[in-house]
Amino acid sequence: MARTTTGIDVGCTTAIAIRGQFKGGTFKVSDFSADPVESPDIAKAWSALGRGFKLGQCCIGLTGRDMNLRYVRVPRVPDWQLRKLMRFEVEDVGGQSGQEVASDFNLLPELPEIDGEDVVVLAMAKESLLDEHAEGLAKAGGKIDSFSPNALALYNAWLRFGVIEGDTVMVANIGSENTDVIICRGPDLIFARNLSGGSKLFDQAIAQRFGVSEKKGEEVKIQYATLKPGARYENSNQEKASRAIAGAAGQLQSLLQSTVLFCKSQLKIQGLKIDRVALCGGGAALNGLPAWLGSTMGVPVELFDAFRMVETSGLSPEAADRLEEYKLEAVTALGLATMASDPESFSVEILPGAVRRRREFWGGTAFLAAAGILALGYVTWNAMRMSSELTGMQGQVAQLERKLKKAESTHNETAELLKQNAELEKETLNYQGLLGAGEQLARALEAFHTSMPEEYWLSRLESRWTFDTELGVERDLERPILHIEGHAREGTNQMSVLHEGFLGSLDAKIPQVIMKSAPSYDGSSFALDLTTLSIPDPAASDESAENVEEGL
Repeated sequence: MARTTTGIDVGCTTAIAIRGQFKGGTFKVSDFSADPVESPDIAKAWSALGRGFKLGQCCIGLTGRDMNLRYVRVPRVPDWQLRKLMRFEVEDVGGQSGQEVASDFNLLPELPEIDGEDVVVLAMAKESLLDEHAEGLAKAGGKIDSFSPNALALYNAWLRFGVIEGDTVMVANIGSENTDVIICRGPDLIFARNLSGGSKLFDQAIAQRFGVSEKKGEEVKIQYATLKPGARYENSNQEKASRAIAGAAGQLQSLLQSTVLFCKSQLKIQGLKIDRVALCGGGAALNGLPAWLGSTMGVPVELFDAFRMVETSGLSPEAADRLEEYKLEAVTALGLATMASDPESFSVEILPGAVRRRREFWGGTAFLAAAGILALGYVTWNAMRMSSELTGMQGQVAQLERKLKKAESTHNETAELLKQNAELEKETLNYQGLLGAGEQLARALEAFHTSMPEEYWLSRLESRWTFDTELGVERDLERPILHIEGHAREGTNQMSVLHEGFLGSLDAKIPQVIMKSAPSYDGSSFALDLTTLSIPDPAASDESAENVEEGL
């Protein structure tokens, strides 16, 4: 059942809280606040959070260096064994960092590229980070529901409020110092990651170029800077600021491209290709950024407006105006609130040790004691009730036995039909193979008649029903393959040139042919395998990425 919750994203420049409930396929916002943060210190950032409404149960977003997302490929094992494997993984990381680590995990949707294994996304955060946020939340009057990575909150926002198609999409939330990125294939999450680097790169570049503070550099960026391809500058300040951020824009692009490479490396999906990019976060508002990234990455890039699908009629006019102003920055907070409110959402809930132990007690030991007392009373009552129902059940058993006999008869008839269908399918495939082999042989002989050099003669021609991966025919998908052997007239010069011309002529005259061939070492004979019936593989071969490991 959906519940009302508050999603909170406390960043380096803005503290955002959004409260509402996911119900009937949409999220209904009841309260919203967005307040500037003057210091990156977590305690001071929490003190900036607005007091305009009661926070209640809160889901708090995590990002930055003290939070890490790791991907582990594991065999498909029972849940208890999976929890044990993840506990070992967390203990290993915690031992290396020398600090207490809180964690949670979830399974990614099954990936067709990975057969027989599951991919686990494991989220880990330092207990010290959770304690700082918990202290700030307590002072603000809220209660902990859970902590969750901003990247997974971004996924929930995209899944509920994005334009979902069958393509592969990268969604990036560009903050001040961190960028959270997800990669989705249709509605399925493939990869999520938090990166160090954000819109502050542009502020620093302008501050250095103009010799001003970073805060002033941000003001100059907002007023003058643009990344629009082919933009005409209205004055020298605009030109100077725009040229200053070009390098920072390249750094941001590299961060996004590195995510694709890291995904390929971590999950071993070498054919991954991004079809489009969606941007949100305060950094996405930079003038011309989507168009610039689109031109450099070679894919469509647009802003992600999650709130066009959100019900905001319950907000006051002031809060509604505030939300419209901060809608790009509020996407993560929206995802956090949606995740906590919707029980069917994809979630990873990181909890401090004390909170987790308390929940385990009330959800385990105390519950079992109460359940035992209730169970004893239930057994006594149920025994009395079952005694009175026994007679009625005996009559139902007789009726069900009759239905069972009828169902068994129908089942046997169906099984016989399935057996006959399998035999017919086998015969059909044989006929198709014979037809394809005959047509392929006819085309090949016609091409040999007009293309084979006078110096060649054939000594062997054979059609085989087999597989050959070099010809694009995989095992279990066998196709007819022609095997030809021949000889060349003694004394033939430039055998390799003559043979290449022969193959080129065959390629031009036989549609969709795939061949492998080479003359013998002494040039006196040749062998040729060809097929026109292979199944093409559409997957592009990408370069392997270096394996990047990030620790806490």
